[in-house]
Amino acid sequence: MPLLEQDARGVVRDLVANVVAHDEQEAEHQAWMLNWVDSGAQLFRLQKPVTPPQHLAVYAVLLDEPSRSIMLVAHILAKAWLMPGGHVDDGEDPRVTVVRELQEELQIAPPFHPDFGDDPFFLTVTWTTPPASHQDATFWFIFSADRDEPITPDPREFSDVRWFSLDDPDAFTSGSFDPGFHRFLDKLTAHIDAKTLA
Repeated sequence: MPLLEQDARGVVRDLVANVVAHDEQEAEHQAWMLNWVDSGAQLFRLQKPVTPPQHLAVYAVLLDEPSRSIMLVAHILAKAWLMPGGHVDDGEDPRVTVVRELQEELQIAPPFHPDFGDDPFFLTVTWTTPPASHQDATFWFIFSADRDEPITPDPREFSDVRWFSLDDPDAFTSGSFDPGFHRFLDKLTAHIDAKTLA
């Protein structure tokens, strides 16, 4: 059930504010999102593909911590290696969105990673590639996953699904990725390494 507009805006604002920015660019994106939410602008996509031209989206980062690997999907439309995810429906809690997208796109229901809970770990504001370019304000959520667990990818969305090792220096050097992906990797690996040393 959609949230009331005031409630939805408050939920989104809290999720943005709870992110601890890792670098200057993430801090700038966080400030932009807070100003956008506070401006009263429409936050949700009302009509595909670009109405309004700025709207909320989510990524689900599937982390298999024992193998230090994450799963990426070869997105057909974007022609890039991305995380599963999608756009937030009008009035929807983004945490509901990201769980729904995993079920729709991969037929799985993993738990939020206990280190991060259901708060987003990372956020970005990016323009998508043409045609129908628009600006996605995206929450990146972390889930606990098992790379040996079966998945059923949606063939209409993805041409391939693959696990990538965080410790392989060559894993992310070829192919196209989200513009914020390598900064996200820096933040994630810093978190995991700090936890290992603790």
